[in-house]
Amino acid sequence: MTEEVVQYLRNNREALLNRLYDFLSIPSISTDSEYKEDVKKGAEFVADYLNEIGFEQVEIIETERHPLVYAEWMKAENAPTALFYGHYDVQPADPYEEWVSEPFQPEVRDGRIYARGSSDDKGQVFMHLSVFEAYMNTVGELPVNIKVCIEGEEEIGSENLTKILKNNKEKFAADFSVISDSGMVESGQPTITYGLKGFTGLEFTLKGPSSDLHSGMYGGAVRNPAMAMAHLLTTLKNEEEVVMVDGFYDGVEELTDEERKLIKEVPGEDFKASTGITDTTPEKGFTAKEHTMTRPTLEINGLYSGYQGEGTKTIIPSTATAKITCRLVPGQDPDRIQDLIVEHLNHHVPNGVTIDITREPLSAKAYKVDPNHPLVQKAGDSLTKAFGKETVYVRMGGSIPVVELLDQLYKKPVVLLGFGTPEDGLHSPNESFPLESFDKGMETIVYYWDSVTK
Repeated sequence: MTEEVVQYLRNNREALLNRLYDFLSIPSISTDSEYKEDVKKGAEFVADYLNEIGFEQVEIIETERHPLVYAEWMKAENAPTALFYGHYDVQPADPYEEWVSEPFQPEVRDGRIYARGSSDDKGQVFMHLSVFEAYMNTVGELPVNIKVCIEGEEEIGSENLTKILKNNKEKFAADFSVISDSGMVESGQPTITYGLKGFTGLEFTLKGPSSDLHSGMYGGAVRNPAMAMAHLLTTLKNEEEVVMVDGFYDGVEELTDEERKLIKEVPGEDFKASTGITDTTPEKGFTAKEHTMTRPTLEINGLYSGYQGEGTKTIIPSTATAKITCRLVPGQDPDRIQDLIVEHLNHHVPNGVTIDITREPLSAKAYKVDPNHPLVQKAGDSLTKAFGKETVYVRMGGSIPVVELLDQLYKKPVVLLGFGTPEDGLHSPNESFPLESFDKGMETIVYYWDSVTK
């Protein structure tokens, strides 16, 4: 049965690619209200495809902003039920002038599909739908029961999905979930992501004089908010990359010898070559790979104050603002981390200025599944079979809030079966997706669905 399904995908490759190009041609940009109708078209494309495949109870669920597509096929007796999650919305394509080809007119160059959403996440969603089609058009059924949840608001925080899942918990319940919205550590290297970092952040402004002041007349009498901000920021983290906020590391798991071994097996990125830096600066006691994968971080994302124009303007600025975010690991609660940082900032703010703090409303806890879980190992084995190379197991520095939400609601494994590559350019001009990932990824998915029934 497996080879019959795989052969269908090979025989119908061009037709499937053309259909993917139709999907990618829809500018389903969720953040911009001007594209509201296009986002709706994206949902309709998914729903129409699911209906054509033969899914039951295909629904376009309206929300306060963009619709969610739900469908199910529940005829596999004595087989597990999987929830497949993905998203059809995409990031804006700006700046358009940096695209080599039109962002919503897919083009294949050098073995890659160039288009917005090709990797994140339309291309990967489409691969699963194509596999479902292949099963139904060959053996006439799926090997497992499938519930499909494909939303149109992932790129803007999934706020309505959160409400829908919480209010319809039983409807979306499954034995495990599968998400293809992640990637591989390098092209052609099959990778299982078994952990994701959580996320939280703050923005704070130091306020000094009521307006900018002449630096000659008031320097030495008035605290400069920009200088005060520099002093305050240095209290947050030392030169060894250790966060100095009291309680920040409470509950953080120690890195085990087994995980250190898994990390060593992962091909290492040459950070100097890929980023242009002179040296890596991981937390004391950890390698750069260990830090990015398994340790929490605190980073300044934005910093502005005073005169920004050409030349010199001799002022003491009236305000200074900083934006910081933290990537969190298991054992850290985003709300508590916010509380700890707020307490730290209020305690260390220099005299002569006041502080105004705004908390990031969208936070998420970290997620981690046992890499030895049978469902995870079967995913790894399926990748190895399709790509012809041993799968590596990693924890990633990024965050996918829906993963933590599914874990919180259902306490069931979430399998991250991603096929993107570091060269894909997510959220950037010239986003692309390798045809190798498209072809071998679909084979992986077939092998995986067959394996979970055994």
